[in-house]
Amino acid sequence: MKNILLRPMLVLGATLFLCSCASTPVGPTVQVLPGQAVPFEVFQQEQDTCKQYAASQVEGQADRANASAVGTALLTTALGAAFGAATSWHGHAAGAGAAVGATAGAALGAGNSSNAQMGIQVQYNNAYAQCMYAKGNQVAGMAPVQYAPAY
Repeated sequence: MKNILLRPMLVLGATLFLCSCASTPVGPTVQVLPGQAVPFEVFQQEQDTCKQYAASQVEGQADRANASAVGTALLTTALGAAFGAATSWHGHAAGAGAAVGATAGAALGAGNSSNAQMGIQVQYNNAYAQCMYAKGNQVAGMAPVQYAPAY
């Protein structure tokens, strides 16, 4: 009976955990257009520069989010096993408790990683947009750069 419940829960926990890893964004999700009179080749170079800058601003955050998710999964697995052992007759429920803990931990870790991923993307987008705007490009939602006339 206990193997019928244990295996599906472990598979579910492992699946949730593997699907929940945060990663450094591969690019911006904000629209930027070339500034007035900016050649497209210059715009492409500015994009590359600003993508590198944005990546440097979020460097290491995905690794920290994933380490936190692993810690959550390990802690809840241990707590589930301890609870299962403490409440069972002759310790037979420790494995089921561990499976429940692993599944719950994977679900918590997946939620936390998803939230972290959104935050990392927002920070990346902000750094990218600021860089592109500073170079005179048009960023959606920001007024175009105004230059004072030379006298």
